[in-house]
Amino acid sequence: MANQEQITATYDYMDEIYRRTYGEHADVSCAMFNGDFSMSVEQAQANKHRKILEGIKFQPGHRVLDIGCGWGPILNAVHKAGGKAVGLTLSPAQAAACRSHGYDARVQDCKTVTPKQLGMFDAVVAMGPMEHLCSIEEFRAGQQEEVYRKFFATAASFIPVGARLYLQTMMFGKKVPDPDTISVNAPKGSDEWIMGLTVKLYPGSWLPAGIDQIVKCGDEHFKLVSENNGRLDYIETMTQWSKRIKATIFQPKSMLLSLKHIPRYFTDPDFKYQLQALYYAANQTCFRREIMSHQRMFFEKVK
Repeated sequence: MANQEQITATYDYMDEIYRRTYGEHADVSCAMFNGDFSMSVEQAQANKHRKILEGIKFQPGHRVLDIGCGWGPILNAVHKAGGKAVGLTLSPAQAAACRSHGYDARVQDCKTVTPKQLGMFDAVVAMGPMEHLCSIEEFRAGQQEEVYRKFFATAASFIPVGARLYLQTMMFGKKVPDPDTISVNAPKGSDEWIMGLTVKLYPGSWLPAGIDQIVKCGDEHFKLVSENNGRLDYIETMTQWSKRIKATIFQPKSMLLSLKHIPRYFTDPDFKYQLQALYYAANQTCFRREIMSHQRMFFEKVK
């Protein structure tokens, strides 16, 4: 799993820039357009949040555990709908941003958290953490599915039978890449090079092979209720993000925030590759080429 240092390196430098560009409760995961790409990304994110609450059978007063809470879009949605939520993240900057708005966000590893620490919940939301659960090293060691089974067991421990888990994740597309061929030194523009940049952007992370693998790893505790592929939605989401960044990046405050990170360019050997991954839209290219895909799933606890 990506450790605290890797998650900090991935998300903390984005903190002020992302919140300024996308809003205080920025949702930097796939929006839900349902085929209507005339929507703004904000409308599509609100649509997704509404669908999530419906899918987990949310009622006012419910407690929701948000694993991988990011900058708090689900914490915010639950609060506005009359519930209470606890968010978990490994990013101190994300937790601080959530807490500044009065939300209960904790810097805590989902692999070690227990109901004794947090209590029981009426539903669990996991919007993106699966992407960070398994490292390349764990994949090579044949431990990927055991990692996922433990995640599902943890999620199940927080909710009663009949309660729901919402899970969305990036995953590999037509085939799982060979990690030994992925490199930032591969021919520029090749699949191997694009994936090399993506791996630098998300250090310590390796994606699930597909929905069948995910469902199999959860079937001891959960049954799949519904699923929806979001690959095209993610392409549109990132297209709109890119337009927003280009529209705001040269504003004085945004430029000052960006200048803060110049020293890191010279001290962190991987930071320049992370910037290249953003500049060349590595994630979006992976989705366009079907190297990667995206899945949204509702599960119900059966035991």
